[in-house]
Amino acid sequence: MNLPRTLAAMLSLAIPLTLNAAGVELEYLGESEVDLENPHDLKLSPDGRYLMVADVGNDRIVILDPETLAWVGSFGADHQDGTHDIDFDAAGRAYVADTHNSRVTVYELDGVEARLVRQLDQDIRGPEGVLAHPNGDLFVAGAWSGNLVVYRNGQVVAELSGLSSPHDVELAANRSDVWLADAGNSRLLRLTPSLEVREELERAAYDFNGVRYLDLTAEGMIVAADKNNHVVKFIAADRRLVHVLGDGAPGKGKYRLRTPEGVEIRDRILWISDSGNDRVIRYRLGGS
Repeated sequence: MNLPRTLAAMLSLAIPLTLNAAGVELEYLGESEVDLENPHDLKLSPDGRYLMVADVGNDRIVILDPETLAWVGSFGADHQDGTHDIDFDAAGRAYVADTHNSRVTVYELDGVEARLVRQLDQDIRGPEGVLAHPNGDLFVAGAWSGNLVVYRNGQVVAELSGLSSPHDVELAANRSDVWLADAGNSRLLRLTPSLEVREELERAAYDFNGVRYLDLTAEGMIVAADKNNHVVKFIAADRRLVHVLGDGAPGKGKYRLRTPEGVEIRDRILWISDSGNDRVIRYRLGGS
């Protein structure tokens, strides 16, 4: 069945909100003390040696040690403006959402040294999310242009318009579809590589309020930063809401957040950009 690509006619799956009593266990492992200003999405380097943080207020990518969250380096402050997201392709190239310059900057990396080699800016304004898909395409969410575009060999080959401040784009559990955080509409969309809508996780079902960046565990659980609710939500592969990190009131503590944005997961370790508190927090995931 081919679903329409216009959002007005989009399929709506209203999934009841239920809590799993076993839920998810989180062990606090520490937080950064590096000078960050409004950190957004974050991504481990392909070899796992570095945690790359989009440091929006300082117009750069900050490189942290993923275990200690200590400073390692940075790049981009001399030419980026409002850096929001980063991803890596199979060759190890870094793609950065250089938001206020309305472009994606592409870097060749040598350790922590980055060399700007290209930029992409066709049909996007204010990009805030970027995904280098395993199929070789690049997905970019234009927050200001209200669209999601797909680049192939540097040219736009597909576009989904009619969105509201779209943010993160992440690979789905099947390694083909993608999840998009349609932040202004407070929902998550699962899309085919050709941008047909497969599924919608609605505001009403999950009480989203400005859902921003996300990641998935190996089991297919979605972990999404619900910014304006000051929480991070854990949605199991069967679409049950199984855990909420934060109490809904802005604060600062081991398990309290203020306008969280970025999420990264690898091998049961979870990193969150607690943006309103200018820090990155590290947890260990347990439970079911």
